[in-house]
Amino acid sequence: MTQEGKVTIVQDDLGNVIRVSKNNPEYGHVRVTQDRVGFSATGWVKKQSKSTLIHGTVEDLKATGIQDAKELPGCIYTREQLEPFNAEDPDRDLKIAGATGIICAKDGEPIYRRSFYDATGTQQDELVAHNNGDAIREANADSDNTDSMVDPKSDVETTEQVVEEEVDVEDDVDEEVVVEEEETEFKL
Repeated sequence: MTQEGKVTIVQDDLGNVIRVSKNNPEYGHVRVTQDRVGFSATGWVKKQSKSTLIHGTVEDLKATGIQDAKELPGCIYTREQLEPFNAEDPDRDLKIAGATGIICAKDGEPIYRRSFYDATGTQQDELVAHNNGDAIREANADSDNTDSMVDPKSDVETTEQVVEEEVDVEDDVDEEVVVEEEETEFKL
């Protein structure tokens, strides 16, 4: 059971919805956010703000009418896995335990985390519980940072972690476009 807020389209500082790639002006993306209340991989209820990018050609993004919308149907979901999402840059999507800098791991294997937009609203989070809590607690104990994203007593993430994926991704789109397993058409 997850309570979901609406998927909100975020404009850039100049008011643009479609953000054109600096490397290839044929491609762009739209940033969307959603506030949700759900369960962590270890069973804790938590409120979080999710963020992801919708990629496409500028022509296709415009064809959806997205530039005139404020909200979208569907949801943003998170997928965690033990294999990298990007074989050429495996460090890109590592799950980090907040301000500790510790990579969350299961049985010594790093956990990779990425968020996606689903227009149907049927996708659910796929989470992997980490089991390197001792290292995370130790890093928290050594840190003077009181804004840590991990509660050392509970060994789970307890506050929202917004990953600004567009910092790494927005200019990486060249000729290659990654398509999710299932395409869903929508027009606003």
